[in-house]
Amino acid sequence: MLATGSIADARSLAMRARAESAEFQYKNGYEMPVSAVAKRMANLAQVYTQKAYMRPMGVSLMFISFDDEDGPSLFKSDPAGYYFSAKAASTGVKQQEITTALERALKKKKEGTKVIVKGDWTKVVEFGIITLSNTLSTEFRKGDLEIGVATKEGFRTLTPDEIDERLVSIAEQD
Repeated sequence: MLATGSIADARSLAMRARAESAEFQYKNGYEMPVSAVAKRMANLAQVYTQKAYMRPMGVSLMFISFDDEDGPSLFKSDPAGYYFSAKAASTGVKQQEITTALERALKKKKEGTKVIVKGDWTKVVEFGIITLSNTLSTEFRKGDLEIGVATKEGFRTLTPDEIDERLVSIAEQD
């Protein structure tokens, strides 16, 4: 789960998502699918918009998963309770421009132009860094970014040295 917005609200929602997932697994005997987690959290966020005495959570959430049945999954929800599935999404400053650039790249991939190579996380990370750099008009250093990679094997956060390797690789391509 990735959250942007109020840190306190994000922590609260993360704890709630964990509790909902644990309860689901206890009752049903298997892990809660990411689509169900996203829907449940969006429904809870939507309730906050209906009551005058309740403050809506100031957090946008992204749920990233690698499911055995569905493969890679990405769901995004907003504080109003709207959620959707996507192949690529962003949140924060210039989210529309970044999402458009990511969607264009995926469209090129479908058309046969290999912008992103399936199964090669290094190229995907480099593409993400280039997209952010071009959209935000900024040069990144290894301390500026925090990058996570979700694969079949699990989720891991890249070390600053691994991020620096990707930045050097991008610089060498130019």
